[in-house]
Amino acid sequence: MILCLDAGNTRLKFGLRAGSEWRAQGALDYTAFDSLVQQLPANPTRIVACNVAGEHARQRIEGLAARMRVPLDWLLSSAVACGVSNGYDKPQQLGADRWAALIGAHTLHEGPCVVVMAGTATTIDALDAQGRFRGGLILPGLALMRSALAQNTAGLPHAKGRYRALASNTDDAIVSGALHATLGAIERVRAAQEAGVTCLLSGGAAVELVPHMNRPYRVVDNLVLEGLARFSQTS
Repeated sequence: MILCLDAGNTRLKFGLRAGSEWRAQGALDYTAFDSLVQQLPANPTRIVACNVAGEHARQRIEGLAARMRVPLDWLLSSAVACGVSNGYDKPQQLGADRWAALIGAHTLHEGPCVVVMAGTATTIDALDAQGRFRGGLILPGLALMRSALAQNTAGLPHAKGRYRALASNTDDAIVSGALHATLGAIERVRAAQEAGVTCLLSGGAAVELVPHMNRPYRVVDNLVLEGLARFSQTS
């Protein structure tokens, strides 16, 4: 029984894996970290984790493994793992969550794809049919784009508008602008791949993108956890 942990910028995502099936999945704020054990239907025999949330998150996960008396393995970005090769200039600088998502995408999808992780930040990564990560983009997430305008301008609100192709009020213009920027970036990365390449979308803000996405696309819940589960089979 493997406990997979994705320590992201704002939340901890977890999944308890038994063989090829998930026994449980969920997410919690770091303020509720100590409740994690109570949310698991069974005790794990091992923890596999990735972390982009800093030193404090790393220490808490290491403390959890020590209290549970189970081994802990960290997924760190590398040149090659699980059939995926890392095209970053310095492979170790790629975020561990992006690396896990690419591994998950290669495991779940045959052929080339664009991997979109929509969270606090949005990452858009190109993966070819041979499992080569060709590079990608990092954007502020949708909520971060909207809040940046509200916090750094004198007259713009914390927008709660709706998507419009051409907005006729400020709230809709802000919401639509963030979506247009993200969708446009996705399409530019898609255009750099083969024609008709599939997008794999994951992350908390994926639901905002889906109604406006060009096909083909596929929504994958917790793609990082899928990559961690795959990594656990080889480490």
